[in-house]
Parts: sequence; structure tokens; C-alpha cells
Amino acid sequence: MVNEKLAELVKTSKPSVAVVGLGGAGCNITTWIAEKGMAGGKIIAANTDVNHLSTMSKADKLILLGEKLCKGHGCGGYPEMGSQATKENISEIKTELEGTNLVFLVAGLGGGTGTGAIPVVAEVTREVGALTIACVTIPFKIEQFRREKAREAIQALTESCDSTIVIDNSKLREVAGNLPLKEALAVANALVGAFVKNITETITQPSLINLDYADLRAVMERGGISSIGIGEGDGEERVTKAVSQALAVPLLDISDMSATYGVLIHIVGGEDMTLEEVAVTGELIMDKVPNTKRVIWGAKVDDQLTGRVRVMAVLTGVKSPFMEGQ
Repeated sequence: MVNEKLAELVKTSKPSVAVVGLGGAGCNITTWIAEKGMAGGKIIAANTDVNHLSTMSKADKLILLGEKLCKGHGCGGYPEMGSQATKENISEIKTELEGTNLVFLVAGLGGGTGTGAIPVVAEVTREVGALTIACVTIPFKIEQFRREKAREAIQALTESCDSTIVIDNSKLREVAGNLPLKEALAVANALVGAFVKNITETITQPSLINLDYADLRAVMERGGISSIGIGEGDGEERVTKAVSQALAVPLLDISDMSATYGVLIHIVGGEDMTLEEVAVTGELIMDKVPNTKRVIWGAKVDDQLTGRVRVMAVLTGVKSPFMEGQ
């Protein structure tokens, strides 16, 4: 009887997680996550382009946005049309997200569907009471018109989302500069996908050090704009290498790293990763952001990473020159 009660408590205490990919880039990211396999979360893909949705997207639920307005042809790069198309499906989206505690919204900004849809869906997630984390990519610096559309969408997102993690495609050349364009953009998909997958699994599945949902809320809730940094190291100083790389190349320019509101640290390593290495990772990152008291971390063992350590640091509540129009 006691065991049954405990099992029921464990079941009800696990947060319900949903990942929603919006537009072409968002659906590409959810496809990456689905192909890798994600335990503990529901994957939803939504787009106005029926061909892309049916042929490219792998998800638990596919939603064609704005069938009446766009007739399955996409919205031609117009965010206003993407917004209207999404409003056609608002009740369906709300039904899918009802009872969810944590929602990741993923999209590429600067085009039509993702840019127009994501603020609309963020309003829905706020209504259902879910902690909402948007993970978005913004266009290259030479695409000034598209970057301006992206900036406007992010400003709208900050009204509804708890935290908006921004990856600037222009920063990708610092982590994937030698790759062909298509492969470099696939790196962005993999970065967002890996972040969403790792956080979801570390919250819902047994890990070396589990992330607690309440702690995640404390760091992310009303966290504003966030930047993410990723580093990997091997050899004797692998932790130092990984942390240095993660903080040296955040994927969004930050005005002042020391003014960070909160920090989320996620560490993945092989079976040979030690608890000491996990602790040192946290200490090295905290040396860079000494003024924040809101710090959470999770650690996971991946037997494919033997000999290496991968560190992901999310800095929440940052000030960015991009958002100030610089």
C-alpha cells in the first residue's frame, strides 16, 4: 500500500513538459530532438507550410497553422500572417498544452511563421500557467531587415515568456566557422535541440544530479533575455577547457556578464566523470558571475562521452547590445 502510494506520488510530482517547434526552423529543431529520442516530454510541430510539416517534421503531434488563411502554402515571410494563422488554431494549441508545467518554444526568427507564431503561443502558455522558455535563433548581421523583425518578436516574447534564450547565427562562425553554411545552421539546430533534450531529461529522468523543477522556475521565471554558452574539453584540464570555451563564446553578445540574474549549468560526461569535476565546473562559472545568487545545476552521464566533458551554461537576465539596437 505504501509502495503504491509512493509510486503515485512520484508519478504526479514529475513535471509535464512540452516542446513546441514553430515555423520551418522550429520544426527542424523538433525533428532533431525526435530523431535523437527524448524521454519525459511531448513534442509538437506547427507550421503554415503543409509540405514541410508532413515531410520534414517528426513529432508526437503535427499542427497545420492557418489552413483557411494560408491554405498550406506558408505565409511568405510575413510575421503578421504567421500571427493570424496561429490564432486560427489557438484552441487546438491550448488543448495540447493544458496541464503542462514546462513549455519550450523553439523557432527561427526573422521570417514569417516562427516570428509571428511564437508570441501568440507564448500568450497561451502563460494562460495555462506553464513555465515558458523560448529558444530562438536570430539572422546573420548582414540581414538587417530580418534582424529587425526578430528584435520586435523578442520584445513581444519578453512580455509573455519567463526566459528567452537567444542564439545569434552570426556567432556560429566562432563555433562552426569552417563548416559549409547548411552544416553550420544544423549546428544551431543541434545546440537548441541538445539544450531542450538535456534539461527535459534531467528534470524528468534519473540523472547523476537531477535538476529540480522548482529551482528551474526560480532561475528562469521572469528571467528576460538569456544567453547560452557551450564548451567541451578532454585530457587533464578538460573541465577548465570546457568552462573557458562556454563562457568565452556566448552565442549572444552580452554587455556585462557579471550582471547576470541567474545561471543554469548543465554538465555531461562519460562514466569516468567525477563529482569533483562537477563541483569545480560550478565554481569556475561562479567566479565569472559572482553577483548572482540564483544558480542551479544538473549533471548527466553519457557513455559516448568517455574521456570528455561537455558544459552548457545559460545566463539569464542579461543585457544585450542586440536588444538595444546596437
